[in-house]
Amino acid sequence: MSSKQPKLTSVEPESESDQFENRAKPAKGIYVLPNLFTTAGLFAGFYAIMQARLGHFEAASLAIYAAMVMDILDGRLARLTNTQSAFGSEYDSLSDMVSFGVAPAMVLFEFALSELGRFGSLVTFVYIACAALRLARFNVVASSDKAYFTGMPSPGAAAIMASIVWVSVDYDIDVSAISGLLAVVMLATALAMVSNIKYRSFKDANFRDQMPFVGLIIGVMIFALIYWDPPMAFLLFGLGYMLSGALFYVLNKFKHPSEDAEEE
Repeated sequence: MSSKQPKLTSVEPESESDQFENRAKPAKGIYVLPNLFTTAGLFAGFYAIMQARLGHFEAASLAIYAAMVMDILDGRLARLTNTQSAFGSEYDSLSDMVSFGVAPAMVLFEFALSELGRFGSLVTFVYIACAALRLARFNVVASSDKAYFTGMPSPGAAAIMASIVWVSVDYDIDVSAISGLLAVVMLATALAMVSNIKYRSFKDANFRDQMPFVGLIIGVMIFALIYWDPPMAFLLFGLGYMLSGALFYVLNKFKHPSEDAEEE
């Protein structure tokens, strides 16, 4: 009888590069951190809807702003901790759909547009659909220009909706008299999200560089305006941001008419 000897296999030791990669990989538990902030943003959107249904419209508006803060923090944390993932990206997009698509539309509908009947419902649905289209396009269309967004970002649109409600509550405005105007503003904001207008992303801004003295003065004035009247300041900033994209779009069309003719 011949006894079979066990086959010996040699295990190569880890190379220095493999050991470095293993050390560089963050612990699996840290992936929970950015997703917790995404969940907090999702909850803020849900909370805004529930508060609007209860008639607490100022709290609903502030919840949308809280969702914006969470949306900023989860992305920053994912990059700082090197925990970006396809799951996190999809989860963040779904959370944005609730917080910046459904929530602001339903808050403004409960606040004013419900008085317009079916027309108010239609405008609300158009806003939600445009927010979904905006997020879907952002996910699938790769842009080489990181300095600009194509179409108004959904958080910016949501900020306008929340600011309108906040200002109306703060100034005790009779919204029944301006519900039609609010519907027009909501529709214009929805169309801005799915437009081809370029909006600055400010991702290329480097705050570590030196700035001119006038830039510091402008910054001081912005903080003073926010301190003086936060809801009105945020509303003006949001409307200004939306109109700035449209203004530069029109100016570029007039500046380069020959280029547009050649493309046709």
